[in-house]
Amino acid sequence: MLSGCRGGENLPPIPDGIPPGVGLPIPAIDLDAPGRAAEQLRDWARGQSGVLRVPVVALEAYGYAAAVMARSAPRCGIGWTTVAAIARTESRHGSHAGSHVDDDGEVRPPIRGVPLDGSPGVARVLDQEATANAGNPVYVRAEGPFQFLPETWQHWGVDANGDGRADPDDIDDAALTAARYLCASGGDLRGARGWQQAILTYNQSTDYLLTVRNAAAAYSVGRDL
Repeated sequence: MLSGCRGGENLPPIPDGIPPGVGLPIPAIDLDAPGRAAEQLRDWARGQSGVLRVPVVALEAYGYAAAVMARSAPRCGIGWTTVAAIARTESRHGSHAGSHVDDDGEVRPPIRGVPLDGSPGVARVLDQEATANAGNPVYVRAEGPFQFLPETWQHWGVDANGDGRADPDDIDDAALTAARYLCASGGDLRGARGWQQAILTYNQSTDYLLTVRNAAAAYSVGRDL
């Protein structure tokens, strides 16, 4: 079991095991409320934002995504902690390279990954349409706080904030899309097998899986890593 302290602060130990815990329960909200329904979780998010070091707006998005999946795919059992851990690992909750999550949920400036050009340790994925238009190779970049490939986003992307468009740079849309993708990939995330399968489908790396697990487990006991 991992443990530690930060700046002289006594922190609860990070639990072992897979899947990680689901964290502070999400209060009941109207999932179909007009506009940005995630805002109903403001008090819930504010109560743990500081200690978790997660922006309030981002926590609202993660909680809303888990609540939506609890209704639409109850057998999945995905916790907001797992959604949050993915976002932490991919972009530090939308703060990579100086970006930030605005009050409306949009990450500005947009986060883009490295070109997938086949460099050492990097896959090679051509943007076929852009390449045809440019007349030279144009490589795909992952997009947004959850770093979706454009093709994956085209298939899975969903509008979660009621603005009529699915936007990979919006924390609400990206969080719910990630939750849907993870549930579809792993099936029942309440067990070790399903949870691991979901994370490894998102990124086929054991190191990645352990990083996400550790972050989610830390969030489950009310702390950051």
